[in-house]
Amino acid sequence: MSTPVALAFLAASILFIIGIKLLSSPKSARAGNLVAAAGMFIALIATLPLMRPTAANAILVMVGILLGLAVGAVGAYRVKMTAMPQMVALFNGAGGGAAALVAAIEFAARPHGRSFIAGMLFAAVIGAVSFSGSIIAFAKLEGHFEKPVTYRGQQFANAGLVLLVAVLGFVLAGPSHSLALFVIFLALALVFGVLMVLPIGGADMPVVISLLNSCTGLAVAADGFAISNLALIVAGTLVGSSGTLLTLAMCKAMNRPVTNVLFGAFGKASTETAAAAATGGAVKSIQADEVALLLGAAQQVVIVPGYGLAVAQAQHEVRMLADELGERGVDVKFAIHPVAGRMPGHMNVLLAEANVPYEQLIEMEAINPQMSRVSVCLVIGANDVVNPAAHEDKASPIYGMPIIEAEKAGMVVVLKRSMGKGFAGIENRLFVRDNCRMLFGDARASLQELVAQVKAG
Repeated sequence: MSTPVALAFLAASILFIIGIKLLSSPKSARAGNLVAAAGMFIALIATLPLMRPTAANAILVMVGILLGLAVGAVGAYRVKMTAMPQMVALFNGAGGGAAALVAAIEFAARPHGRSFIAGMLFAAVIGAVSFSGSIIAFAKLEGHFEKPVTYRGQQFANAGLVLLVAVLGFVLAGPSHSLALFVIFLALALVFGVLMVLPIGGADMPVVISLLNSCTGLAVAADGFAISNLALIVAGTLVGSSGTLLTLAMCKAMNRPVTNVLFGAFGKASTETAAAAATGGAVKSIQADEVALLLGAAQQVVIVPGYGLAVAQAQHEVRMLADELGERGVDVKFAIHPVAGRMPGHMNVLLAEANVPYEQLIEMEAINPQMSRVSVCLVIGANDVVNPAAHEDKASPIYGMPIIEAEKAGMVVVLKRSMGKGFAGIENRLFVRDNCRMLFGDARASLQELVAQVKAG
């Protein structure tokens, strides 16, 4: 590697790090994306001198760059906000698949050096698992076999498959260099990725995608070490470490270990919780004009957005409602739970798209101490993240999970299409509280009516 190429890779690496840093705040996230994209462009250009100078190689690289630009741009512009997690899953799968392909090609082309072969085998198996697992995660988020797919002895079968892959890897790392055996090794890794994700519920896919994203980073870093590419090493390490930290942060927000997500079954409702909810009181409905009167007379209103808000595409309507209330002197804030929605930061991105001021977005830890002073808490499409069972019922599957303590507000109004359960599959004790009212209907239509009623008032 020449000095100019090494310096270009170093510059790209620095831009990657700066881009990650800027992504830590909504205010600088757009700039962070652009900075990281610039780093990737420099890395792509710096790779060209390392290739064999043939017309065919140049054409292949240009076709790949143009095709990637087209697919990425069209996908980013056309995807709906509710489908953003699916796009992340697909893009992550593409990254894992690319890492596995690089490892496979390098393994076939340069069968020398035990450390080199070990790196390629590691990149191949991790990249393959990330690829196939991400495809299943995408399918689950799209609503296909969203429920866990389980069968008797599944964990033993998966453990046996892992052992078989490890044995094949050990054989391939030795003197033998069988391409046929390597293909079997790669195929089994793909199968394991599918079998690993199938038993996991669709609502846990954000955690799974984050974990698979970390795997993709590890595979890319292993490729970089094996072929001495500094940009791949840095980019892969950044993705791997950030994906791991994000996975742990989401699990902490749900008070669940990663092993529980991967090997436990969420969604098994506690009969004790369901019975308690059923006997705790009756669900009380309310009309939009009554809610408008409550909001107009309130001093402080906290809005808790959830996945239902994203499904209804009602982010612009909720901003209009917040603006109307703000003009009438009402202090409006948005309470953001770390795992609300279907991906980390889903609600932040959704509300930012509607130009909700960043200052109004308050994290769970900061808003909970204020909830007892809140006049009205408006819950839009959220369920388990406001369920008091998380700290009231030790038998509940969500017991110990930090929640937004909406029940402490003077009045709680929940906007829901129906009495459907959240991802934990249990009844929500909040809905039967004396200070809770249900405004049934499509969230977007309900918010439009609320805006009209507040204006008329």
